[in-house]
Amino acid sequence: MIGIKEFNKKITSLKNTRKMTKTMKMVSASKFKRAHKAQLGAEEYARKITGLMGRITSYGMVSHPLMVTKKAVTKGLIVLFTSDKGLCGGFNNNLIRKTRHWITENPYKYTTIGMSFCGRRGYMSFRRSAKINKYYENITMKPDYNDAQKVVQDITQDCMKGDYDEIFLAYNRFDGPLTQTPVIEKILPLDPSDFTKHVAGSGTKAPKAQNYSYEPEEKEILNFMVPKFLNFKVFFTLLENAAGEHGARMAAMDKASTNTGDLIDRYTLLRNRARQAAITTELIEIISGAEALK
Repeated sequence: MIGIKEFNKKITSLKNTRKMTKTMKMVSASKFKRAHKAQLGAEEYARKITGLMGRITSYGMVSHPLMVTKKAVTKGLIVLFTSDKGLCGGFNNNLIRKTRHWITENPYKYTTIGMSFCGRRGYMSFRRSAKINKYYENITMKPDYNDAQKVVQDITQDCMKGDYDEIFLAYNRFDGPLTQTPVIEKILPLDPSDFTKHVAGSGTKAPKAQNYSYEPEEKEILNFMVPKFLNFKVFFTLLENAAGEHGARMAAMDKASTNTGDLIDRYTLLRNRARQAAITTELIEIISGAEALK
């Protein structure tokens, strides 16, 4: 049976743990506020640039190498965005589980499925089982546009050289501080119909394709817009990943603090019961000894 001394050790340890989880919650709340502000600031630009691409492609401007779908699709690449650190609930595990499920669902469509990683947790999970294409270290904690450009440069080269026919982004879409939805979506080759749907969904009537004169030339417009769109798409994904990570960690640490408090209350009650039982036993022994002396 556990004694009072052991109960005191457990309670002291749990109190120290609660201090740590509360501190981590406050730190995550501060980081989440900054990450969420950056994500909200970029969200409007993301809608605008997607809408602009929708209007451009609605006029039939699709003559770009990264917008041409290959007839034979056999090689796919997944760029997985996770966190570098843990202690954020199911933020990483849910996405990793969805990615594994997606890979097992497509064994016949792709003869080769490669993986690139933004975030240590994803890399550590797949490093022994996946064909690793690239691993980008230390870019998810503090999203930077230059890092996004580096990722886009690599995947566009892979697509242009024919190393991979289709490229996907796997990330947690930020729906709120307590909700992140695992998403796997194709980024290359770009599908003009996706942009057209965005224009239709925004309430703007998509114009019919006609023969227009462009200034500058159509090729020059697309050569400027396509890299811009891809760079910002990956950058926005990094922002959503950072906001979701801090939100998930904040919620996880809050739950951990609550559970630790419940354990402290439970062990305190058990310690008090053990102390009362010890006192009762001593009283019984004293009374029994007194009765024996009579």
